[in-house]
Amino acid sequence: MIARRVVVHGLVQGVGFRWSMAGAARRAGVAGWVRNRSDGAVEAHLEGDPEAVELVVAWAHEGPRHASVTHVEVSDAQPFGAVVFDIEP
Repeated sequence: MIARRVVVHGLVQGVGFRWSMAGAARRAGVAGWVRNRSDGAVEAHLEGDPEAVELVVAWAHEGPRHASVTHVEVSDAQPFGAVVFDIEP
């Protein structure tokens, strides 16, 4: 079990990024959450099997069709025992 904090910059709000990331995470079996930040970025906490988490991290570099990702920050995080993937407001 690993956890990653991911902050995605670019045109990532208002394009379905959170919903698409939730779908990618759920398909991969990754738990955690995703939310919009006030600075225009999208932030996520991902935890689960290392290969599954890295799959979702790789997805975040592209995002959904209408997104334009310019930069992704990835850092280690502490797992907190998430069992589902939530979309936060």
